[in-house]
Amino acid sequence: MGKFDLAVSLIPLGGVTEVGKNMLAIECGDDIVVVDSGVKFPEEEQLGIDLVIPDITYLLQNRERVRGILLTHGHEDHIGALPFVLKDLNVPVYGTKLTLGLVESKLEEHGMVKQVDLRLINPDQKLRLGSFQVEFFRINHSIPDGVGLAITTPAGLIVHSGDFKLDQTPVDGRVAEFHKIAAYGTRGVLAFICDSTNIGREAMTPSEKVVGETFDRIFRNASQRIIVATFASHVHRVQQVINAAVKYGRKVAVVGRSMLNVVDVASRLGYLQIPPKTLVEVDEIDRLPREKVVILATGSQGEPMAALTRMATHSHRQVTIEEGDTVIISATPIPGNEQLVARTINNLFRTGADVIYKEVALVHVSGHAGQEEIKLMLNMLRPKYVIPFHGEHTHQAVFAEVAAKVGIPRENVFIANIGDRIELSHQGGRIAGKVPSGRVFIDGLGIGDVGNIVLRDRLHLAEEGIVIVVVTINKDTGAVLAGPDLISRGFVFVRESAELMNQAREKTVQALEKCQQQQITEWSIIKSAIRDELGQFIQVKTQRRPVILPIIMEI
Repeated sequence: MGKFDLAVSLIPLGGVTEVGKNMLAIECGDDIVVVDSGVKFPEEEQLGIDLVIPDITYLLQNRERVRGILLTHGHEDHIGALPFVLKDLNVPVYGTKLTLGLVESKLEEHGMVKQVDLRLINPDQKLRLGSFQVEFFRINHSIPDGVGLAITTPAGLIVHSGDFKLDQTPVDGRVAEFHKIAAYGTRGVLAFICDSTNIGREAMTPSEKVVGETFDRIFRNASQRIIVATFASHVHRVQQVINAAVKYGRKVAVVGRSMLNVVDVASRLGYLQIPPKTLVEVDEIDRLPREKVVILATGSQGEPMAALTRMATHSHRQVTIEEGDTVIISATPIPGNEQLVARTINNLFRTGADVIYKEVALVHVSGHAGQEEIKLMLNMLRPKYVIPFHGEHTHQAVFAEVAAKVGIPRENVFIANIGDRIELSHQGGRIAGKVPSGRVFIDGLGIGDVGNIVLRDRLHLAEEGIVIVVVTINKDTGAVLAGPDLISRGFVFVRESAELMNQAREKTVQALEKCQQQQITEWSIIKSAIRDELGQFIQVKTQRRPVILPIIMEI
């Protein structure tokens, strides 16, 4: 028997070399289980894209072997792709109560909830999926009901941390299940897939409760309205806002669709404790004294259409921020959102509000483990191999250095790319090629119909603008019957650039005359001639390269 005859393959379809769209396939023999199914939000140059999801081509090619999808927790980067994935891969989905509650709400929006097989788990049960036995252990994160996974395979035990921190004083009192984690280490762990998001922080991540202490101090001193923006899914943070509001006799209004949805699901399932008559509708707040109101809003990432962003620009229908209000931005910018958040903070200061954010007060702590917590997990589990996930190249490289400090050889830390097949056994480990993988863009109702070529055209249009050339020709002789007329959008303002546009028109006429002299009547050749002549002229005159779109009509 060869050293890889009895091996397990770990195949990241997302969540490595990036933060977002987490998805991992675990394959052994005839069985595949999938861990998480998340989205990633578009990057700045991905114009018009709503969401980015993993490419599941490999799972579709092996659909009869996929035994189910295991969810670690209810954040968008772990569950957000489910409505799109389950349309083509309708397998059972396993998760804890709050996680499935958020999934169900998401599926209802897509009209899919009755077609999907959602199966509730609790951290104390064991699950048999083909040749895999799955166990769960409670971890702490910035959303309740998160779990890690211990998956026994024919090749050995695989432990997946989920997103985690080791909070000794969690808001809900449920500490991580250290005894289970230590027991897995005693049994022997073949591979540990570990959250690396906060690997750059040397110390342990502070407890979520310290944010509640900061809230208490701010609420005690605030003299007018308090507006708190945070991630909608951060249920423990929302609970602490509600606790402070109740303590200081304030009513709470919830603003923003995602925030309303999470508050509804979490309170209905018992994860949010809200005393009666604490919540009020947003249209009631103007009838209450300003010092008796707290507004809980989305927009901590500066999203253009989110509630806080619109409040900051006085474009929100129901809420206007006034001088003397206190605004708390209880989050840290996701990489890529820094400018949006800075712009929102700047606009809030313009209103005269007292703005409190992470740099000036402890109003946010991470939900991800720092180096010391990761070292503790590595020492408890003592895995043979480690795969850092939920991080970019930098996170992965630093993780390898940290793992070496606790005695894990550098060659046993796999720095994976999306689509890598990491093949492991107790005899050895290797990257054994790649599977079909990548990213799929969601644009409106379209799934995957926008690719790199379309995005390149959108970027070109956004940066350089467009010049449309409309001309009518005789289909037999090629003679110009009308035009050419030039229409510009995003290139120059026509009224102020009349001379340039007239010269451009003359160049277009010259190109058409050359075609007529050569008796060229083929559309594609005429269009190419117009693009070449006009593009060269505009480049020389303006040092710009707008999209040139000839439209030829034949009579």
